[in-house]
Amino acid sequence: MKAAYTGWTWLTAKDAETAKKQLEQFFKECKFLGYDYVENFAFIGDYFEDPNELIEMEKRCGVELVNLYGHFGTDVEENIRVGKKQIDFLAAIGGKWYNCQHGGYFGDGGPLERPTNPEVLDKICAIADTLGAYAKEKGVTLCFHPHYGTCVFWESDIDYLMAHTDPRYVSFCIDTAHTTLAGMSPVELIKKVGPRLAYMHLKDVDTYALKTAEGADKMGTFRALGHGTIDFPAVKAALEEIGYDGILCVELDRPEVGNFHSAEVSRIYIRDVLDI
Repeated sequence: MKAAYTGWTWLTAKDAETAKKQLEQFFKECKFLGYDYVENFAFIGDYFEDPNELIEMEKRCGVELVNLYGHFGTDVEENIRVGKKQIDFLAAIGGKWYNCQHGGYFGDGGPLERPTNPEVLDKICAIADTLGAYAKEKGVTLCFHPHYGTCVFWESDIDYLMAHTDPRYVSFCIDTAHTTLAGMSPVELIKKVGPRLAYMHLKDVDTYALKTAEGADKMGTFRALGHGTIDFPAVKAALEEIGYDGILCVELDRPEVGNFHSAEVSRIYIRDVLDI
């Protein structure tokens, strides 16, 4: 297995040129810490008219951008159009995985935790199946990411998505923290998804703080690896049991001190505890 880090939290600028400098700084910091593989949100494709500019940036920094991460609404045709554009860019830079999720219920005034909704899920399944088939033609694997505050969060949501998408085209990215927020064991979900698991997101959770957190603040309980209570050696063992030998990508939505510090804490943990 290989360690990676995702870097959307470095990108705070509104203009493309400044954002590209932030992206390059993310690459440099990750390489310094020992992450040879990186991930970012798919919107970075909008910063580059020529994909070769990004490829050259990767080469200068000594990292490989292996995954771009997109978000879906429920407009099937529009989201397929946008997704294909993102997959085209990803394939052009040599990326291998396209993470994706429902964009979520954030900001619509309703609750973030909602019951399984087949009507909404059917639209997400249609988008994922179509984009997954398109991605496969480009040498890219589509990985659906269950996420808090979205229509694919609970175990029943995941079960529905697994049953109503084509395993030839739709794989999964399991996130240890979002799985924990949903009341599931990451180990058991890894075993359930089995051969459809194509990518992993690792982040820890302070489950003591989670007991009193509500709404979006639940994601404020995410921590760098080793600063929470998730049993990552057991996660690694479950991955080995199903024959997974891919990317373990660390992510932290709200760094405890700063991006570099959190990435460093997690890299040391992966090296010293997981021996990766």
